[in-house]
Amino acid sequence: MMRVTPTAIPEVLLVEPAVYGDARGFFFESWNEREFAGAGMGAKFLQDNHSRSQRGVLRGLHYQLLQPQGKLVRVVAGEIYDVAVDIRRSSPTFGRAVSFALAAESHKMVWIPPGFAHGFMVLSEFAEVLYKATDYYAPAHERTILWNDPDLAIAWPLTGIEPVLSAKDALGTPFRAAEVFP
Repeated sequence: MMRVTPTAIPEVLLVEPAVYGDARGFFFESWNEREFAGAGMGAKFLQDNHSRSQRGVLRGLHYQLLQPQGKLVRVVAGEIYDVAVDIRRSSPTFGRAVSFALAAESHKMVWIPPGFAHGFMVLSEFAEVLYKATDYYAPAHERTILWNDPDLAIAWPLTGIEPVLSAKDALGTPFRAAEVFP
């Protein structure tokens, strides 16, 4: 059985699958609709995404205002610092962030429901991240909140690292000016 732990934002869940290993390697179920629904993550996934990035690459904070995506995020190679920001104005945790170190070796995953901005930074030499999404990528509806917005005060692990950003991420919208969910 997998273990599901609510975070400081209860809708964001840390998932630890049951991993079965021996001298040959390991096996675990990274998605089982019945098990996940029983744990409060009744999601229908429409798209799987796979990214590979080098050390110091910071992606985010991304979300889609229309066609919002819930995401089940896991790392299959390397390690990342993963962040979810509540951007639901009606939520008691609006504007708060939760973060996790996710590594391939731990097999832990995080469930980030629709209504959150998401980003991550690569801590290892490289990382490969897989995430299942509950809606299709819709570039016309994608938004980016500035990764280092002082109102969010995300404690990115930047010691000795200059983050590598895309032009879109470098020009993200300040949180106070961002379009958010009701």
